Amino acid sequence: MADLTYPQGLRYSAEHEWVAQTDDASVVRVGITDFAQDSLGDVVFVDIPDVGDSVSAGESCGEVESTKSVSDLVAPVSGEVIVVNEALEDSPETINSAPYDDGWLYEVRLSDPAEVDALMDSAAYAAAVESEGA
Repeated sequence: MADLTYPQGLRYSAEHEWVAQTDDASVVRVGITDFAQDSLGDVVFVDIPDVGDSVSAGESCGEVESTKSVSDLVAPVSGEVIVVNEALEDSPETINSAPYDDGWLYEVRLSDPAEVDALMDSAAYAAAVESEGA
């Protein structure tokens, strides 16, 4: 297995999504972690929420399809989707090559900013992944 990375400064969900604060304190960017993309294999299609959709923490909001399987995207936070990464429509494999950069999924205007604080930091997420036997 490749050396997987979990950048400091991001928050992580148990469902293997990451959350990054944007310049606007009420908006976060969401993507899937290096562990998730590595586990999935080659991503061939992504179904993400549309701009204007509401997402709720802990609930399915889309899916990622790879050559191996289809996995649900589970919203790590609640709020309104305000931006989606349209480039993934033509290049879903970007999730594999740059999960924390160009492979981000969508941005959410938070309905409850405290949800971000409830997510794991990098060290806690790495420990959680390791305990899963990764």
